[in-house]
Amino acid sequence: MKVLVLGSTGYIGSAVARQLMADGHQAVHLVKHAERLGPDAASRVGDLRDPASLRAAVTDDIDAVLNLATPTGEETVDAAAVGALTEGLRGTGRAFVYTSGVWVLGATGDTAVGEDAATDAITIVGYRPRIEQRVLAAAAEDVRAVVLRPGIVYGHGGGIPGLMTGWAKERGIGRYVGSPATRWPMVHVDDLAELFVLALTRAEPGSVLHGVAHEAVPVAALAAAADVAAGGTGRAEPWPLDQAAEAVGAPFAEALGLNQVVSGYRAVAELGWRPSRPYVLDELTGGNRG
Repeated sequence: MKVLVLGSTGYIGSAVARQLMADGHQAVHLVKHAERLGPDAASRVGDLRDPASLRAAVTDDIDAVLNLATPTGEETVDAAAVGALTEGLRGTGRAFVYTSGVWVLGATGDTAVGEDAATDAITIVGYRPRIEQRVLAAAAEDVRAVVLRPGIVYGHGGGIPGLMTGWAKERGIGRYVGSPATRWPMVHVDDLAELFVLALTRAEPGSVLHGVAHEAVPVAALAAAADVAAGGTGRAEPWPLDQAAEAVGAPFAEALGLNQVVSGYRAVAELGWRPSRPYVLDELTGGNRG
């Protein structure tokens, strides 16, 4: 497949681009300016804020579109981008995969929730369920439209666990928002990349998928592991919400304190996804950098 990838130079997007190539597909990178990405890299010039450029990038030779460049807090931009990217796919059966996230579910309680659970999005992604519905509606117009909701992503020192390691270095101790009972659904970036490729090639039109390999990772343990990764002894302390909000902004602080237990079983059962990378606590504390 020849896949147009938005956000291909980011943390998740670069892993997905590598996986596409490893599986024999071609990643076509959407870039804001003509630039050299490498001797074998194909690109198209376009901007998420310029719908006309997005429409022009989805030419007849593009077999699928993967949007990993979804903005945060900009519903008008996001909605216009989805409309532009799917316009040329209508009536063709070609795939469009939109990246959302598990934060649209809100707090879940103690029982793992699946893709059919109602959304209760927190502030930072408050509008995102409406965009998800726009994407899924394209399935009625013969677009193989898929919404993929990653959990908290880790691996290669990146993602929020990478931030936590930096905070531990600054503070001399691991820090977490919320109570010791708070848990996060998580996934290694390379396992997630494999799921994105499976979604492009196998997912049914109108599918919603959770990219979650570990349903409930205790954040207190994660903060302690981040302290070890930072050179500490594995200590962790609560980070009061008001202090975290002052440091990182109230919407992100709310997300850091969100307690969720989320199932990724549908991707395993329906697409044959088999996440295999090291568990996040093992990676941070045991040198398994995955």
